Amino acid sequence: MPYVDIPSRGDYVSLWYRTNSVYGNVGSFDPSKPTIIMLHPLFLDSTWLQRHFDDPRLGLQYNIIAFDQRTMGRSRCRPSELHDCYVDAADLALAMQALFLPACHFLAFECIAVNAVLRLTALWPELVLSLTLCNVPPPTELKWVFNAYDELLQLWCYAADLDAFEHAASEVVTFMTGETSNTDLQDALIAYWEAWTPPTKRLRIVELVNIMMNRTPLTQKELACIRCPVLIIQNEQSDVAPLTHAYSLQKQLTNAKGEVACFPNKSASIVNQTFSKFLATLPKARSDLVPPKVPVLERTKMALRTLSDLVGEPSYAQRDPRSILSFSCVAPEVARSQLENLRFYARDIENAYCPLGRDGRPMRKYSERQQSHWFHGDHRGMSHIDTASLSMAQKNYKSQSPERPLAGQLTANGNDLVTEDIAQDGRMRRTTFNTSAVEKQVVKGSMTKVVTQSAGVKTNSQGNSLPKVGGFT
Repeated sequence: MPYVDIPSRGDYVSLWYRTNSVYGNVGSFDPSKPTIIMLHPLFLDSTWLQRHFDDPRLGLQYNIIAFDQRTMGRSRCRPSELHDCYVDAADLALAMQALFLPACHFLAFECIAVNAVLRLTALWPELVLSLTLCNVPPPTELKWVFNAYDELLQLWCYAADLDAFEHAASEVVTFMTGETSNTDLQDALIAYWEAWTPPTKRLRIVELVNIMMNRTPLTQKELACIRCPVLIIQNEQSDVAPLTHAYSLQKQLTNAKGEVACFPNKSASIVNQTFSKFLATLPKARSDLVPPKVPVLERTKMALRTLSDLVGEPSYAQRDPRSILSFSCVAPEVARSQLENLRFYARDIENAYCPLGRDGRPMRKYSERQQSHWFHGDHRGMSHIDTASLSMAQKNYKSQSPERPLAGQLTANGNDLVTEDIAQDGRMRRTTFNTSAVEKQVVKGSMTKVVTQSAGVKTNSQGNSLPKVGGFT
């Protein structure tokens, strides 16, 4: 499980990868087996793909390799305001060429991975044998998701103590998985985030959220470049990635080889089964590790020319092929805003809270936290004062206030996508957040009056204490 360093002018990136081979590197791959590249889910790294590695339907039949995205896990990079999904695609392409990997089958999970592998296929089609996309995201974020990420980012990055960080992390768990009763999953996820993305490393999360919240949709011209077999596996119960967007992408992939299949499912346990059956229908390929036929520098120039044609910007073809950031399609005004964002979150980062103990490990499990107050609920979110009748009343309650927003505007029922104006407003708001801002009560009138009233002493209109009558006040 080593690193692959990618030379890049004006940038630095070192990608960590893991394999299912005997010695943990690509040199021990079986050349008679095809190779699968797995791209991990959002906010996680390649260690969370272990169940896919251990599945005999995949692990015994294929060589498997998984990369940590540059801002997650053990991968390392220099923070950049130009980082987008095309840069992630270039990371993958150059890493594959550096390792002499052949064309591979790709299994991509969720937002960043799906967007990166689609762009990789458009620019480097010879590296891709097939695509399997799990939980295809909307072209841009849903409005309610955008607002939720905006709030969670502040809670996560500026947690002042362990309780505050655990609260933010538990909200992310519920938001990502919908799981509220699986305590083992909650403990594992929160412990991972405490170790790898605490507030002391918040620039990694900020950069990742920038990619996700400021991404632009792929055009029909870009999607037309995808000509390999494609399988889409979509969780039909996902609020973050509604099923309708998977069907929309299925219709847009008009040049994909064969019929683009879209399988809605209710459980992640059948992903490996569906994926292995899909691969069994494709021609078997070898995995001979040989140098690229076209030199890496020349192939990078060709990819820049293709990108220039796809986005309609002739200047892209003249960019430096020795820099991965040359593939960035971030607009100048967005880049400036993201740079301000990174600088803002870098302030006082050396004094940020670290949720780890002196031994470098989490201090406790999330499920072992003390919940001494009566308003802490059980695993279903119900507090101890709730009754069956009260729960039913809350379920059937409908607000009559015109000032109260409908549930669809703040919860997972909304399907409106984020526009560029909303994204710009969010970028500006994140750079003006004041971590020391708290709600303060305004004190009016005489301080003597305020103090005596707080002490339970009766006063007249001038603030003087009233005399005692008959031993009573």
